[in-house]
Amino acid sequence: MSTVKIQAIHKLQTALCVVALSALCVPVAAAEAKTVSSSQDVTVPFYVNTASDKPEPANVRILYETYHARLHAIKTKSDISENGFDIVESQIFPFEPEIKLEPAAESDTDTASAASAAAEAETSSGLSVIPAFDRTYHRLALFLADADGSILYRTDQLETNSRVRGQMEQPGQEIASVAFQDLNGDARTDIILITTCEDTDGRKYKVGDVLFQSADQLRFYRDYRISDKLNRFGMNKNAKSITAFVRDGDSTEFLYTALTLKELRRHGFQIISEQSYTRTFGKLGKLQVVPGTYRIADYEVFMIYLVNEQDYIMSALQPMGEYDNLYALKGINCRDIDGDGLKDIIVLAKYSYEDENHKLAVASDYSIYYQRTGGFSADTQIKSQYPCRDEDTMQTLVEKARAYWGWKTDND
Repeated sequence: MSTVKIQAIHKLQTALCVVALSALCVPVAAAEAKTVSSSQDVTVPFYVNTASDKPEPANVRILYETYHARLHAIKTKSDISENGFDIVESQIFPFEPEIKLEPAAESDTDTASAASAAAEAETSSGLSVIPAFDRTYHRLALFLADADGSILYRTDQLETNSRVRGQMEQPGQEIASVAFQDLNGDARTDIILITTCEDTDGRKYKVGDVLFQSADQLRFYRDYRISDKLNRFGMNKNAKSITAFVRDGDSTEFLYTALTLKELRRHGFQIISEQSYTRTFGKLGKLQVVPGTYRIADYEVFMIYLVNEQDYIMSALQPMGEYDNLYALKGINCRDIDGDGLKDIIVLAKYSYEDENHKLAVASDYSIYYQRTGGFSADTQIKSQYPCRDEDTMQTLVEKARAYWGWKTDND
């Protein structure tokens, strides 16, 4: 083959490669991140890929921009409803930017004067915190209004608004608690916010958050690390537990990260010795069942650990769930519940919590943990059919659970 023909073939191959690569390449500008900035100095990134057949990210960006415009169009309290938000009237509270320290009372007269001064200080600023939910996406926004109803500050940058990441719509939720404390020692009032969210399966859970007041202006900021630990380690159920963690440094984190029983004890974990015993759990071997509590604020956090003979924690169980406090441990039973020949664990206890009317309530509840390869799995079926009653005993619950799995008698 001649040199001219070879050169022509090479040129043709090169041209074909360039055409193929051009068809596959996406312009750099199409993959660049677009940002939306708010007056709160928060930048939310949205990535748009024009080469993709899926337009969802672009739709989310457009939805957010429309929602964001509605939120920032609110200038007065009366604008809140007009822009698609429903005010939670029962959770509007007066707000005093600075913490007022009450003088020490030495007599009844002094006590009355101090109470009067505190009441006057509570309303002296004329400010109020107004929570409102967006009707379309169930997102929560907080507004700070003056006595005339003018909005001085607004934010929706809250932990509860990121339950479903990457989507505008969030689970149905309601306000569980709003409290005011100085949490970082600057004598300025910070906000403790707790919401109750409802999962797709109907399960309700709490989300805690803290907004710190800026020192130089009437603005607030969040520390995402604090919000993460509050919710990851179960310190989100009440304002007292949040205050104990953020202000006082108490933490339940060790309950979830400890490697040995010795480490738990060193941090103040109190073992319930009368319910602690050793059992053999098939291939898992001989394990000590160690129930106990850790006190944070006024609440007893209840956990159960399975510890091997070398003092290492093999499994950690959390039967307390969304309750606030262990009221009484009624029993722990280790036996085969589901008929697979392996010992399971059933726990019966009484727990206290704050009901819908914000009053102290006590309820009996149980948890079942099935032994599986390498650990235990919490039951998600039986409790939906057999809710716990106050008169139920451990024997009653064992019989119901075994019957669910086809065991006719307790001695099968």
